[in-house]
Amino acid sequence: MLPQDLLAGLRALLPAGAVLSRPEELLVYDCDAYTIEKAAPLAVVLPTSTEEVAAVARFAHQHGLPLVPRGAGTGLSGGCLAHDGGIMLALTRMTKVLEVDLANRRAVVEAGLVNARLTEAVARDGYAFAPDPSSQSACTIGGNVAENAGGPHTLKYGVTVNHVLALEVVLPDGEVVWLGDRTEDAPGYDLLGLMVGSEGTFGIVTKAVVRLVPQPEAVRTLLAIFPSVADASNAVSALIGAGIVPAALEMMDALILQAVEAAFQYGFPLDAGAVLIIELDGLEAGLDAQKDQVLRLCHEHLATEVRVAKDAADRARLWLARKKAVGAVGRLSPSKITMDGVIPRTRLPEVLAAISEIGARYGLRIANVFHAGDGNLHPVILFDERDPAQVQTVLEAGGEILKACLAVGGSITGEHGVGVEKSAFMHLQFTAADLAAMASLREVFNPDGRLNPGKLLPVHRGCAELPRRFKGAAT
Repeated sequence: MLPQDLLAGLRALLPAGAVLSRPEELLVYDCDAYTIEKAAPLAVVLPTSTEEVAAVARFAHQHGLPLVPRGAGTGLSGGCLAHDGGIMLALTRMTKVLEVDLANRRAVVEAGLVNARLTEAVARDGYAFAPDPSSQSACTIGGNVAENAGGPHTLKYGVTVNHVLALEVVLPDGEVVWLGDRTEDAPGYDLLGLMVGSEGTFGIVTKAVVRLVPQPEAVRTLLAIFPSVADASNAVSALIGAGIVPAALEMMDALILQAVEAAFQYGFPLDAGAVLIIELDGLEAGLDAQKDQVLRLCHEHLATEVRVAKDAADRARLWLARKKAVGAVGRLSPSKITMDGVIPRTRLPEVLAAISEIGARYGLRIANVFHAGDGNLHPVILFDERDPAQVQTVLEAGGEILKACLAVGGSITGEHGVGVEKSAFMHLQFTAADLAAMASLREVFNPDGRLNPGKLLPVHRGCAELPRRFKGAAT
């Protein structure tokens, strides 16, 4: 807990009830959805305006305190872990839609607005906010910006950075700046692009000007059932190779299907090796012809059945089951870690086989539910985090999965971010010069490293200095 004089100074900056300091209050903020590592902040503040965020940042700067931004806590890489203590800035009371400009297809929102609430605000006018993480019913726009979040429909529509025009940002010393512009292409250096995906290490996003997209005229959603993951993977390559760009192309394997069917009773076949959810959208004219092409390609690649959603309600039930799939895994195991590697689509069969082999070797069950269309894997490792030996085994197996992704020309993360989970693996993807350049760039925005310390870039440079939990990252 912060010393009483500092707590008093902090409370003087904010309305009553906006500073939390009791141990039981801080416990709620000791981790995000990456629950393996936990550390409570010394205090949590709940601002309701940019001015209050700036005042807290100035206070932290004056007293040399670490400052950790947090959205809804749905992140999966420990991106808002307060492992150095300090003050946590939880932006969940900054939830306003400040402006909707349909003529120019944009909106201005506060950082704590829940992702799904923005689409709900403009849906009756035929618009949407395209990025749709599986946690969109809880995650915030500010958190999406920090992690450059994706989602099932980003295969066609792009990730968060493709839908942000400008950001209001509070820098670590309390200065408030705007990056980007409401126009489509602002001149000068792309500081906006730098901020998106910087995982809270450059500044605290307080407002965002975002693009809105028209909802498609027509949609066709298919569920293709395959005997094996390899067959489904081959179908993915065939669909993309044929020039089809689905709005979404998702895969769930047999283990995930068990949990999802138990939770939602959608009618998933429990004897399937894998299923693909394939969504096509666009103009009504020609969409059925594209659907027929998808049906043909799926059957050519050994699909045993392809179902077409009967109506909007059927489609909504299918997407609910997909987006809640990782949560449903709680029916199978007391704990889980959801990983986030990226590989070329054509390497899906071999990497998924490698993941299966890693699971067998370590005695772990690993389920797979992921964005197959863009090769963004989400292996879900099942375990019991109350057992330290299991935790260590999971971390070592997770390291091998990341190495398997890198071995085929992939990446250690696609949308979950590096956070603390993968920071010790950055040297496997980037050279020492690359990492030094990133560190130098961070120092421009965050010169004393107080803002979200210990995230994204590796803290330990030499292999011998790597934390024990990351020993799998040494080579």
